[in-house]
Amino acid sequence: MTAAEDHGRDGSEPREARSYVEHVTSQHRLDGVADTEGRSPNARDPREYRIDLERIRFSSYFARLSDVTQVVPQSGVGPVMHNRLTHSLKVSAVARVIAAQLAGREARHRAHLRGETAVDDETGAIVARLGGCDTIVAQAAAHAHDLGHPPFGHLGERVLDRVSRERLGLPEGFEGNAQSFRILTRLDTLGREFPGLNLTAATRAATLKYPWTRGAWIGVDDAARPVADRPRGVGIDPAAGAEKFSAYAIDADEMESALAAFPRIERGMQTVECAVMDLADDIAYAVHDLDDFARAGVLQQANITGELRTWLDAERTFADEGIEQLAASWRAPGHALELLWRRLRMKDAWIADRGAFIDAVSRVSADIGDSLLAAPYDGGIDSERAVSDFTRRWIEHLRTSIVVEEGPHVRSGHVRLDRQAWHEVMVLKFVHAHFVLERPELGLPQRGRAKIVEQLALGFDAWLADPDDAGRAPRRLLEWAEHATEETFAVRRERPEMLVGDTSDAGLRRQGRSRAILDYVAALSDQQAVTTHRALIGGAGIDEREWQ
Repeated sequence: MTAAEDHGRDGSEPREARSYVEHVTSQHRLDGVADTEGRSPNARDPREYRIDLERIRFSSYFARLSDVTQVVPQSGVGPVMHNRLTHSLKVSAVARVIAAQLAGREARHRAHLRGETAVDDETGAIVARLGGCDTIVAQAAAHAHDLGHPPFGHLGERVLDRVSRERLGLPEGFEGNAQSFRILTRLDTLGREFPGLNLTAATRAATLKYPWTRGAWIGVDDAARPVADRPRGVGIDPAAGAEKFSAYAIDADEMESALAAFPRIERGMQTVECAVMDLADDIAYAVHDLDDFARAGVLQQANITGELRTWLDAERTFADEGIEQLAASWRAPGHALELLWRRLRMKDAWIADRGAFIDAVSRVSADIGDSLLAAPYDGGIDSERAVSDFTRRWIEHLRTSIVVEEGPHVRSGHVRLDRQAWHEVMVLKFVHAHFVLERPELGLPQRGRAKIVEQLALGFDAWLADPDDAGRAPRRLLEWAEHATEETFAVRRERPEMLVGDTSDAGLRRQGRSRAILDYVAALSDQQAVTTHRALIGGAGIDEREWQ
């Protein structure tokens, strides 16, 4: 019997376990299929995961993603831009293909154990030992991975984190991944007596890209744990703690419960299905978002080929330049790409290789400069074929460049890209960041959107602090404030070491109220944020026309 088949016999929860027993038949369960109670804890039933996927698809939080910024709002460039919903669907499609590959190999391994085939599949054996890989779980995690993104995407995320820590007395701040997990396990509802969507342990665990809390890394400085030996996303700030994390302190028990179903996964590592989702997210971001900007005319052949080819022509010269000189002139052709290489070498020496990086720059330069952008996109059939062919070839290449490791590097995962493909994705993401996100013309509208999010958070805080008018605040906000405060006090009683900041009664009430405000603002779509801001500020804030 494999470790995957033995889940539940060592005291851990089985993959199919839900947080709460369901006494009401699920709208997503087939007629005649019994609930989970009574089933053997070792039975692996994919129908349970199908229920998870449908619950996420039916969620209002999932529908909301159609009006949440992916990179640039719809009004910023044109009607073809991805939003968080279309991005999530594409991540799900990529995740399904990768997971199907691994599930097939796991099936060959199990067939060997049953004596049906003479040759074992070692990759399949690794997947089985680590807890298995189900295509529906990977899809469900991909559907759910961006639920917690607030209005205006990563911009709104950064603003809420800063405002909550600096102005709202909540040092744990805000993080989109932790918010996604909170939505799945606390905020969303099935109309039952329990909170959340009551997903299986496998699906809950598959959403934990950064399986720790922010506070878990407070006090851990570079001397104690150098950046090259830290999990990806932790950052290097011992005062603030982890930069990226997947659960707030009040939701840490839920995180630990989900991970308990995977005893072979080391602490701080993703499950196999989570690693598949994370990899699919990287691939979709690196490839699919570029086709948006090719169609919109944002990507300019001269600029991109100038950067990439200048670096290729003089990479030995760049290698001899000091970091300060490069940083001071990062807009000069080739300098930003050399800075990227330096960061990769510093943080990811376990895989970073100069030769592989050179080859990756060469391939991306040829494929974007000589293929994708060879002719301006004009909306015609040939232009559309060029964009679609670019996307198809890269997705096919990357999905077949997968490595599975039982003992991966701490900055990697059990499922990752091979060395060459990893470098190629880093270069593709560089093109995306350098030639789209860092465009100066985005600065003005982004400042306007940031002000909307900031004023919403501070405005609701002032409202709840008003003793004469707090009772007229939105009902959901008031209820969430009550629940979050109760949850925060419960953590102080049961696990006080998890809390950060002021843990007095007044401090905890402040933290609970602030967490509810973040929950409320983060649940708004882009347009809802604009409309709510106008109503709350009373016309004194930013007019929608000023930021479009």
